Parts: sequence; C-alpha cells; structure tokens
Amino acid sequence: MKEPLALVMYVDGASRGNPGPAGIGIAVLGLRGELLAEESVYIGETTNNAAEYWALLFALKKAKEMGADRVQVRTDSELVFRQMQGSYRVKSARLMGLFQEVLALARGFVDFRLQRIPRQENRRADQLANLAIDASLRMVKADSPETG
Repeated sequence: MKEPLALVMYVDGASRGNPGPAGIGIAVLGLRGELLAEESVYIGETTNNAAEYWALLFALKKAKEMGADRVQVRTDSELVFRQMQGSYRVKSARLMGLFQEVLALARGFVDFRLQRIPRQENRRADQLANLAIDASLRMVKADSPETG
C-alpha cells in the first residue's frame, strides 16, 4: 500500500495583453514547506483569466502525476477562486471548458482545497509564469529576420 502524499501548490497565470502571450507558473511544496518541483510553461496567446485556469489545471495534472492524494492549491485569482467556490457563475464559454476539466480532476483527489491568497504570497508562481512568457518572447525575437 502506498504512503499518502499531500502537496501544497502555488499557481499563477499571466498574460501580456488581454489576450496576449501567456504563461503559467507552479511551485509544488511538501507539507513541511520543502520545494518538490517548479514549472514554468508558455501556453500561447490567451487571456489572463484563461491563463489562471490553465495554471490550476496543469497543477492538478502534476499532482496526479506525482501520486498525490491530497492537494491544497493556493491562488491569488479571485475569479478562479470564486467560480470554483460557486459564488461567481462561469459566463465565458472559453472558461467553462477549463472550469469543467478542473472540477473533474479535483474530484479525483481524496481531499482537494483551493485557497485564495494575497498576491504578495504568490510571488514565486508569478515569477515562473512571467519567466515562461519572457523565454518565449526572447525565442521569437531571436527567430526574427532582423536578428538573424
């Protein structure tokens, strides 16, 4: 029988422009606060709200991949938090698909908790999301005919 695994995950999505180039950042910690993994992923052109959902979705997939039973996800996105809580309706068709996918994944954990935290407590995930965008923009610039 496997040992239960509980994770704390900080997630953030960022978009430069709305829509614009977007990235997600995830910091995965154990219950004692030890850093287990970090992810910084460019996700293409999308809105900030969609990027926030992509970050949550990616985090839950990462938690499953790591074998977690219990997950506490921390986000600074009021929209995602309130929609997941049910206090805000999901009006956007674009977000509805992501919302439903997140709900389905969340139900697969013994314990799933989503916590809204102040932006300053989510700095590392924000940095990781922006690093993904920066890296993508540097690659685009390096590939442009003017630099080649």
